[in-house]
Amino acid sequence: MKIIIIIVLAAIIIFLLIWIIMIKKNIKQVREELTKTKDENYDRQLKVSLMDKDVESLASEINNNLEYQKALKKETDLSRRQLEQSISDIAHDLRTPLTVVKGNLQMLEKEDLSDKGREYLAISAKKADALKGMVDEFFELSVLESDNKLVELCKLDAVGFLSEFIIENETLIRQNDLTPEITFPEKSIYIQANKDMMNRVFNNLIGNIVKYAEDSFELSVSSIGNNCHIRIGNSIDTKTPIDVDHIFDRTYRADKARSDGSAGLGLYIAKLLVEKQKGSMSAVLEDGKLYFDIVFDMEAH
Repeated sequence: MKIIIIIVLAAIIIFLLIWIIMIKKNIKQVREELTKTKDENYDRQLKVSLMDKDVESLASEINNNLEYQKALKKETDLSRRQLEQSISDIAHDLRTPLTVVKGNLQMLEKEDLSDKGREYLAISAKKADALKGMVDEFFELSVLESDNKLVELCKLDAVGFLSEFIIENETLIRQNDLTPEITFPEKSIYIQANKDMMNRVFNNLIGNIVKYAEDSFELSVSSIGNNCHIRIGNSIDTKTPIDVDHIFDRTYRADKARSDGSAGLGLYIAKLLVEKQKGSMSAVLEDGKLYFDIVFDMEAH
């Protein structure tokens, strides 16, 4: 009798072990299928052969949620595209009247105006320039975010490019009484990049430095492992808090009261342009200085 009981118990244990193994196999299948679904932007459903009703019910519920996520994603993508198109249309529509306004203000400069009239004219011209700067930023952003084409990259000497950039902006640097502290290696460092985009990136960064730097800024290039590291930064006013975690957010401004013809998109656009070139960009605060670090993979000579 004992032998029969032992045999029955053994059979039950073996059956349970086999069942547990099958359940684990089913769960693993569900996990693998869910990973595939995520990689394909939820544009598919789970496809598994299940032996347990509870696991089958779970898979069915997951599929229902995937359908909801897919519909939600389509709705979000549509809303995003509509918003981008609206921003582009508004910016485009504003550019034409702004150009006319600026042209008329320039014509007024030739007229015989009183001192008070010239004061008002100068204020109007400054505000028109500020508004045009903001409109241009929004228009550039809408174009960049809606452009999904692959960026044409080429082999670029990072040291040579930045040396040329500093020379071209020497007048701007001198006019703002800034002293560049440059640290470049003796040998060239090559990266895959788009020169026009790199110019826009550093134009935005130098513009940020002109606004906030007090007397100097730093620019360095170095190679670390297989990466090219570009660092640019300057000391900051301790009275102006900088949130590096949100500094690349759209319309972020350290000084909320500043009105300088910027929509606060410069750093966001710079980061977006770097990422379109398969690089990365980050910000860090060190010893009262704000640094922007740009990293690209190095190219062989």
